Amino acid sequence: MTPIAIPHGAYWCTPFARWQGSLAHLHSLEFAARVAAEALAARGIPPAVFDYGVLGMTVPQRHSFYGMPWVCGRLGAPQVGGPTIMQACATSARVLVQAGQEVSGGGASCVLALTADRVSNGPHLYYPNPLGAGGTGDSEDWVLGNFERDPLAGCNMLATAENCARRWQVSREAQHDLVLRRYAQYLDATRPDAAGRTFQSRYMVTPLAVPDQRGKRIVATLEGDEGIHPTTAEGLARLAPVQADGTVTYGAQTHPADGNAGMVITTPDRARELARDPGVRIELVASGQARTELAYMPAAPIAAARRALDAAGLGIADLAAIKSHNPFAVNDILFARETGAPLERMNNYGCSLIWGHPQAPTGMRAIIELIEELVMRGGGHGLFHGCAAGDTAMAVVVRVH
Repeated sequence: MTPIAIPHGAYWCTPFARWQGSLAHLHSLEFAARVAAEALAARGIPPAVFDYGVLGMTVPQRHSFYGMPWVCGRLGAPQVGGPTIMQACATSARVLVQAGQEVSGGGASCVLALTADRVSNGPHLYYPNPLGAGGTGDSEDWVLGNFERDPLAGCNMLATAENCARRWQVSREAQHDLVLRRYAQYLDATRPDAAGRTFQSRYMVTPLAVPDQRGKRIVATLEGDEGIHPTTAEGLARLAPVQADGTVTYGAQTHPADGNAGMVITTPDRARELARDPGVRIELVASGQARTELAYMPAAPIAAARRALDAAGLGIADLAAIKSHNPFAVNDILFARETGAPLERMNNYGCSLIWGHPQAPTGMRAIIELIEELVMRGGGHGLFHGCAAGDTAMAVVVRVH
């Protein structure tokens, strides 16, 4: 089997923009194609190198039926086809695993992996039902309706966090203490070093020119994430739990956002050709998937991570860095308690708890940050894990050397 490689620097992510913010008017796939074309050009990677593509999205957009072939055609790679994947918040991990399997199995030599979502202004869908009363059909708000109710568990996502907080005895105060730590880690990524460079500048597309709806005129420019709330102990202490009998406040959970991210998955030889620094080698080593008890979503990453680590022949102590998709502070607290992972050292330089959750690209941004942290450390193994709707989770192990 061919090893799965990621060229150093051949990845990017837009700033994440707050719900109903600066990216709320844009078609997520058209904008992702525009960003990808510019990001590839900036890295000197011609679209002609790709022979396969994988698209991850969770919120339908007009014409998204045509998926990756349409997006690749728009970004200048009309020779590329491939699937569109939707696995809720685990979409990014699944996209990378699927791309890697295609390379390792010899089906492709260079894969473009793209993830994009606009959670703002989600579609309202109507499902015809000729047998309904008077022929009336059913409808749903794709985003808000599914946030509010898991059709199998019969509860919303917040209830899954409260179920875990209750079982593991996680207090509101413990959650807020972690939020303060995660916010401080995020700020570390925005501070310039001696050379005037921030951690985020290692991968983030900034300044990000925001076009109008037709893509003709620039209407805004983003210099970084939009919608990050200054976080203090005093401010968190004033927040009451969202549920009357609960522990989770608005400050201890993530917020919906918009954005996109991309990455190149290829063979080791091609990775050296396309890398910013050919001396840096990045490998996709292993992955794991798991499903936990109904309505206990934040606990699912524990088993997924163990499976990925077992597949890689590693333990928690062998890891140089850990990143998580943590829609609730509860997620990280559970993971640390059950695995022995160092809670304070997870999620250096940021996480979705702070920078928001556009769904499909969330995990890819976290994995990009994981890679860059490992590069800064001089190498090592890193773990990404994150939960997803349906009480599921995925985890990915990468190696930098």
